[in-house]
Amino acid sequence: MPRQVAYGQAHYEYIQTLKHDFFAATGLYRGPNGLAVLKLGRVTDFMSLPMRWLGRYLSRREARMYQAAQGLAGIPRLIGMVGESGFLHEYVPGRPLHRRESVPDAFFEQLAALLAALHGRHMAYVDLNKRENILRGDDGRPYLIDFQISLHLPPTGWRRLPPARWLLALLQRADRYHCLKHKRRLRPDLLTPAERAGAQHIDFWIRLHRFLTRPLTYLRRRTVRRLRRTGRIAVPGASAK
Repeated sequence: MPRQVAYGQAHYEYIQTLKHDFFAATGLYRGPNGLAVLKLGRVTDFMSLPMRWLGRYLSRREARMYQAAQGLAGIPRLIGMVGESGFLHEYVPGRPLHRRESVPDAFFEQLAALLAALHGRHMAYVDLNKRENILRGDDGRPYLIDFQISLHLPPTGWRRLPPARWLLALLQRADRYHCLKHKRRLRPDLLTPAERAGAQHIDFWIRLHRFLTRPLTYLRRRTVRRLRRTGRIAVPGASAK
């Protein structure tokens, strides 16, 4: 992570690395108006393959997702693009959900409302299966970060066609399912009978995704554990993805 970055006339000073994976690095910075998060897309080659174009594309695409969600409670404010493959957004005081996280009674009701608002803007978050993408703010409210694989399909042009509307509806349904799944694990006492049934019903497409990705997830976790034992992982958050 760079020691300092500039956006307009403002300068942001590096504090610490929050996450570093194959596609991006994320760091905490201090600016003139407080703390901010810088996310930089990958620019280094991989096995002699150029990756700068991918880092630039993913960074700009994610910034557009943040922009499409601006103004919703629970979405960090987008500050702007930095360089060719980075963007800044405001820092949300809080912590990612943990397996035994204690959340207020209204937490999942607020998260469901946030998802409904995103869906109302023709968006799907897509990555809600990962608890670490949901923050429990210091104010007790839910916040969503990491829109790297989110989808925005406003009904214009080819996006109005049935395949696009079907895909968006499918991914939005998966968002709702994963919200109920987290609620079932963290606050089962608040589940209504209808929600309990919804949390137990897994779509075919979610089952297929799990079948295809579970071996890769297992291999990645084994690799990370091996690298930790050898001392080759020292970057905070390197195992997050």
